Amino acid sequence: MDPVFPRLHVITGARRPVEVVTAAVAASLRLGVPDQLAIQVRVEDDITDRAAFLLAAEILEICRPQNVLCLVNDRLHIALAVGADGGHVGADDLPVAAARKIMGGVVGATCRDPESARAAVADGATYLGVGPAYLTATKPGLPAPLGPAAVGAVAAAVPRTPVIAIGGVTAGNAGELIRAGAIGIAVVGAVSEAADPGAATERLLKALS
Repeated sequence: MDPVFPRLHVITGARRPVEVVTAAVAASLRLGVPDQLAIQVRVEDDITDRAAFLLAAEILEICRPQNVLCLVNDRLHIALAVGADGGHVGADDLPVAAARKIMGGVVGATCRDPESARAAVADGATYLGVGPAYLTATKPGLPAPLGPAAVGAVAAAVPRTPVIAIGGVTAGNAGELIRAGAIGIAVVGAVSEAADPGAATERLLKALS
């Protein structure tokens, strides 16, 4: 397992994404841990590729000078076009093996059980996003929450691969996911919907320290 793989992944929401990313990066710099933050650019399905490209390029300009990992969710062609550090594929996106053929750097994959986790790692996944860990309303149509024990079972199946828990994660419950075996967490609403995204990022980073 990469000991410096980022432990907090902030996924952009539909509302004020650039403002949120700027605040999150600034918070990581205040704490002196920019290498522990990753930004995942995710846009809604109805957003055009051109708009997604412009947003990803703007966010990458914020991240790169500060050594903050920048990934693009789902749209790997956008990740390649802007020169992001990698991408993340979900269950309905390109298979991991296909994603790895076209993309160097980081390739994340969504998994929910040990079998799919081992398969994703064998196909070239750099890290796994596992969830939903808890009940969340951020993304509709999700399956039932896994809970810390199931997240831990996935982590145990791929001990050399970073597992990032996602779904309903807060500063208050992040610790139990880490104790279960995840090395980090991914959040959307906990930062993007916060009144003060920077303060929210600081709380999450401190909860992981």
